[in-house]
Amino acid sequence: MKAYVGIDLGSTTTKAVVLGEDGGMLGRGITNSRSNYAVACDVALSEALINARFGLIAGELDRSGLDTDAKSEALAALERLFRKHQYLEQLRVFCGISRRIVGSDLLARDQRGALDEILAAMEAEAPALYAPGASRKSDFFRDLAGSRYLSLAEVCARSKRVAFDRLVGLFDKTILEVENVSAGDGAFVAHAEAAYRDFTGAPEALGLALARATAVPLEVAASVGTGYGRQTLPFPKEQIRSEILCHGLGAHAMFPATRTVLDIGGQDTKAIQVDGDGIVTSFQMNDRCAAGCGRYLGYIADEMNLGLHELGPMACASTRPVRINSTCTVFAGAELRERLSLGEKREDILAGLHRAIILRAMSLLARSGGIGDEFTFTGGVAKNPAAVDALAGLVRDNYGKLTINISPNSIYTGALGAALFARRDAQRAAA
Repeated sequence: MKAYVGIDLGSTTTKAVVLGEDGGMLGRGITNSRSNYAVACDVALSEALINARFGLIAGELDRSGLDTDAKSEALAALERLFRKHQYLEQLRVFCGISRRIVGSDLLARDQRGALDEILAAMEAEAPALYAPGASRKSDFFRDLAGSRYLSLAEVCARSKRVAFDRLVGLFDKTILEVENVSAGDGAFVAHAEAAYRDFTGAPEALGLALARATAVPLEVAASVGTGYGRQTLPFPKEQIRSEILCHGLGAHAMFPATRTVLDIGGQDTKAIQVDGDGIVTSFQMNDRCAAGCGRYLGYIADEMNLGLHELGPMACASTRPVRINSTCTVFAGAELRERLSLGEKREDILAGLHRAIILRAMSLLARSGGIGDEFTFTGGVAKNPAAVDALAGLVRDNYGKLTINISPNSIYTGALGAALFARRDAQRAAA
């Protein structure tokens, strides 16, 4: 089966989308962006191909006669167990690298006992992360392993009398290497078969579906890269497209009636106007810094010792948003501390910060040509409920009642546009 790949290398995450020969979505994947761009692309593509394989398994189950509930339960259990084995493999790599680093550093002798205790606990706890009904705040290995490692390190620092910051430094060194290790091509088959063996009471139809789905060859016929880091992608120049073009085409593919697109990513904001074919007619971007983007929210989360995913829900609890004068990342911490010292509530400060970000975006939209019906909001910030609420209110106040589209998969918009360009390029070359 021929597949067409789009990769969006962003400042925070790298996304990949895989399309089939008919242009339909086969799979999508996401990973943390990292210093090794080639590995980031490989991991994102690997995740997209894993997603595609699970889609093929679902298709095989549809033809098996298994009822809808049984099919959903079987697929959910298989993927949960698959992710468990994937996590355990990454944890084995983490253990090996951290032990090597400690073993090669004479000054780290006092950390060895603490490290062994931390790693043993992490290995013992791993299955519970993927038990039925277990909830995880993130699916990224860095986040999951980091959360447990730091909690365990705090305990060990006290009991083993080891400096906590040295254990944190060890994690930082290790995770950089772990994230630059790419899984081999056989990883899906190995983890899927291990997951199936762990699946007590698995329906026979699932085993047959797994065997048939893994036997389907997925040949990458063409690929296109885009994103904030597109110039550093390990792609030939002719396989690179502007993120403006990719977001415009991707938004059009998701919502064909789209005429205006707003993308707020980690490092930049884009206001894009498109025609009825998804072709960009005008655009504006923030051209100075990351002010008013996802990176700014990341600084705020760090200052408040919160997870990035916690900011939006907390801001939604505000009853009296604070007026924020600046969205400059350089002064973010100072203004935040000043507001807190004046007795302002955290949720009110956050609500004001979100509104300030959206006001900057509204200015870009106005300069690009205003907002036309339909309006599509894309990028990672589109998953933030406080940003969405602020945007909806300002759009309504300034442009009246318009259709605002937000897909749960909006973060993949740029990668989808890139994949569509890849398919077009392949079709043009074959004509």
